[in-house]
Amino acid sequence: MRTRPTLSYTPVGEPLPWTTDITELVDVVAGGGVVVLSGAGLSTESGIPDYRGATGSLRRHTPMTYDEFVGSVEGRQRYWARSHVGWRTIARAQPNDGHRAVTSLSAAGLVSGVITQNVDGLHQAAGTPDVVELHGSLDRVVCLDCRRTSPREELDRRLRLANPTFTGTAIRVNPDGDVELADEVVREFRLVSCDGCESGVLKPDVVFFGENVPKPRVEQCYRLVDEAKALVVLGSSLTVMSGLRFVRHAARAGKPVAIVNRGQTRGDGHATIRVDLPLGAALTDVTRLIDLRCG
Repeated sequence: MRTRPTLSYTPVGEPLPWTTDITELVDVVAGGGVVVLSGAGLSTESGIPDYRGATGSLRRHTPMTYDEFVGSVEGRQRYWARSHVGWRTIARAQPNDGHRAVTSLSAAGLVSGVITQNVDGLHQAAGTPDVVELHGSLDRVVCLDCRRTSPREELDRRLRLANPTFTGTAIRVNPDGDVELADEVVREFRLVSCDGCESGVLKPDVVFFGENVPKPRVEQCYRLVDEAKALVVLGSSLTVMSGLRFVRHAARAGKPVAIVNRGQTRGDGHATIRVDLPLGAALTDVTRLIDLRCG
């Protein structure tokens, strides 16, 4: 049975009040050694919806779970038919002012690392180096049998050949690249196997709900936080533990934790700064004010 991912949580402790003043945020970032933890809220200005915002996709859409994907051909058929349509929209998305601001701060030596919960590749498209993709990337495909990875463009070409009459139209795209399609359209969609081992099941190289983030990747993120002076969260509700654990880790170490997000997050009780502003404008202002200080 498919279960709906977490939509809400019970706040713990009494958090600091939200503010629209970015002065303290500028002070933290200007001090350097910042690790960024970004979430879906950073990409909404690029036209990719988030999961848990006021109009988040989880209110109308249940993402594919790992158990359903590996457990049934029907589940994989549903995923790949809908993602075959939605991925094209994700692939066409362009970085926004928020992504570009993070890149500028990295180039200035103030951001020492970026951990993203997003699977859209927009940090890299903006030019930010060495991004840790906590939940993987929609740009890659992995065979669950031989573990060969391949570009998503390659799979897209093969799926087009296998489904020459497929006519799916995206009404609404979700953060995982899924879209709504009629059941009869999904049933007609033909899957393809790994062209390396010729029989393996292909899966997007992303962490599905109910699947664990690979341990070496988690350890890499902990090292980044350990080496950082501060953690800045951008556009994440921190509802799931995969991101929240790094906020807790930084807070336990006594490091400043700044959260920039529209609305409350599960990590608010650990934050030393909480800013509620649109991400693109806020981060652009941060970079501008830092440039003025240095100029």
